Amino acid sequence: MADIEEKTEERKIGLFINPLAGKGRSTTLALQISNKLKEKSIDCHVFESVWPATLHQLYEVWIVGGDGTLHYFLNKYKHIDIPLAIFKGGTGNDFAWKLYGEMTVEQQIQHLFSVSPKAVDAAESNGIIFINGIGIGFDGEVIRSIKTIRWIGGHLGYYLAIIKQIFFYKELLLTIKVNNNIFTGKYLLTMICNSSRMGGGFMISPESLIDDGILNVILCKPLTLFKRLRYLPVIEKGRHLHLPFINSLLNVSNIKVSATKKVYAQIGGDLYCDDVFNIAVLPKKYLFRY
Repeated sequence: MADIEEKTEERKIGLFINPLAGKGRSTTLALQISNKLKEKSIDCHVFESVWPATLHQLYEVWIVGGDGTLHYFLNKYKHIDIPLAIFKGGTGNDFAWKLYGEMTVEQQIQHLFSVSPKAVDAAESNGIIFINGIGIGFDGEVIRSIKTIRWIGGHLGYYLAIIKQIFFYKELLLTIKVNNNIFTGKYLLTMICNSSRMGGGFMISPESLIDDGILNVILCKPLTLFKRLRYLPVIEKGRHLHLPFINSLLNVSNIKVSATKKVYAQIGGDLYCDDVFNIAVLPKKYLFRY
């Protein structure tokens, strides 16, 4: 906390919010957080609709929103080197959960003043920064149902979008080059993960750490409709790595995924489309207080 207080005389904490995140919840949270900072005589500046071109006037940034807001922030300020924090103010809050678990806002604020920043890994795909993970094919089609996710919200919206794809998604032929090995085949799931949780609560890669300098790759072979329905709750809880149709590749630093045509993918919760994805880990890319 001393480190924060010493710098408030010159610069401020920046509160960056997406007013549309979490059906407006981020705006309410930002007001709550700014009031708490004022009680501690700490200056802050709230950036809502317009975000600055540079961050030189800030010594720390607290992002109030979900995974989508965080994804946008990191791609706007790719080379930011000041400490960051993220508050759960969006539809999907998986990275905030990774850092702070089930802390309340008040608990998180107190926690942030008691810990030093730590370096965390990120990754990039075709120049796009991400910090949670990327899902190619199935996951991309799920994100195409984004109106359902946003309308219902969080885990439930994502779950319903997945149910739709369980019935209608057709596996695509992919070529995956990783660690000098090449895999060619059809996959239901192709997930490259920096963190453990995605989609508002799905433990896709339960063994992933955010400070180990590596990515984990989760591949799922084609499944019948019955097995898709049967194992969805198993994957949700992160109990799928031992299953015979799951291939888990650990200690990955670079991976190339190629398709025979352009496919949809979700990167950091946003929708992208391409036929080749060149993915690399970015060790110790950002500083977060957690």
